[in-house]
Amino acid sequence: MASTMTEPWLLENGNVKGLSREVTRHGRTAHNMSSSSLRKKSDLTLVSKVRWGCLRLLLTNIQEVILGTKLSVLFPAIPLAIVAHRFGFGRPWIFALSLLGLTPLAERVSFLTEQIAYFTGPTVGGLLNATCGNATELIIAIFALSQHKIDVVKYSLLGSILSNLLLVLGTSLLCGGIANLKKEQKYDRRQADVNSLLLLLALLCHVLPLLFRYAGGASPALTADPTLQLSRASSIVMLISYVAYIIFQLGTHRQLFEAQEDSEDDDDVNSEEVPVIGFWSGFAWLVGMTVVIAILSEYVVGTIEDASESWGISVSFISIILLPIVGNAAEHAGAVIFAFKNKLDISLGVALGSATQIAVFVVPLCVIVSWIMGIKMDLDFDIIETGSLAISIIVTAFTLQDGTSHYMKGLVLLFCYVVIGACFFVLKSPLSKYYLVTGSFSGQIGHGILNIMK
Repeated sequence: MASTMTEPWLLENGNVKGLSREVTRHGRTAHNMSSSSLRKKSDLTLVSKVRWGCLRLLLTNIQEVILGTKLSVLFPAIPLAIVAHRFGFGRPWIFALSLLGLTPLAERVSFLTEQIAYFTGPTVGGLLNATCGNATELIIAIFALSQHKIDVVKYSLLGSILSNLLLVLGTSLLCGGIANLKKEQKYDRRQADVNSLLLLLALLCHVLPLLFRYAGGASPALTADPTLQLSRASSIVMLISYVAYIIFQLGTHRQLFEAQEDSEDDDDVNSEEVPVIGFWSGFAWLVGMTVVIAILSEYVVGTIEDASESWGISVSFISIILLPIVGNAAEHAGAVIFAFKNKLDISLGVALGSATQIAVFVVPLCVIVSWIMGIKMDLDFDIIETGSLAISIIVTAFTLQDGTSHYMKGLVLLFCYVVIGACFFVLKSPLSKYYLVTGSFSGQIGHGILNIMK
């Protein structure tokens, strides 16, 4: 009786049911392993004494989903943000509380997709993780698009890529190198090579619209429509490449992306190899948390300008630096924890996997969604943003080319992130206006020089 009480998923439909070992034993990706590092075991002793089955099931779900993470202390920020918005409190406070509330939700979405994968199989679970892994960024981007805040969309997505490539990966390599000074740190280059190739493809799709615009000279109106068409075509190509990447990751070369556990961690792994909630409970929680993420994302998008004015920080800095750091804090912490354990394959899988997913899936999907919504969003992220993206991808590719690591590599990546962050911190004016002014001014100078030469 007691063992059944501690396994509520077996009573999901009121009947005891078995769970085959083939379903529970499946390859776990780096994102799953990273998220599991922030989970804590739930004590269901008191819950198991509840007599009413429905109430016991509800309390068990709350215990596992809400209290089953080390970030549960941040959940009170969610109702506080809703109350602050409802009663018209300071909009910067709404922005800050919404950001804090999004932090545990992102980790819980990963947990729920893994729970569902126990019942659907690893392939469907992998597809869920591939589409929901960056659900927070995607939902924020869609709400920003609905309010025609294209700059916020571009800034936040660019910031997520830079954060994963430089901040997360750099911190992981630095901490892992310091914690394992006397050990040789190695990782599988094959997974890093695949992600680097896709990132370079995404970079090409960003650079060409920028060059196309500058190739038009002093007539940006003539190149605006062709640039938009090129961006949409490139987005379709990137989405096709992402589908091929999913087939590569979940099908033909699955072994490259499955996280390998050591024997010393068998106890922890085995505790994670059984579901703790049922399929329909996991599905209901996933839908509910997605709705909450949508509500908080709307608050973030609607109050970002007010927070910028109140704090004296540019919107570009908040979007590129603060949003990705807070929104992906759980995932970032998991990558660093595994780097301390000298499991760089997991850390690289988290950092590079997230950056790749955003670059070749979330960004082009936003372009297509904006196309459907009748909004003109292209892949021209302006010269400073595109230059930062290019240098970040190239530096990361060079860093990972030899299959070994030490703390100096992580330190350099972190310094690159600090310099890029400083760049957007000192650039107070909106970049779109900045380039419009400088572009027209440089065009006038060019015409003046030509007239003098004549």
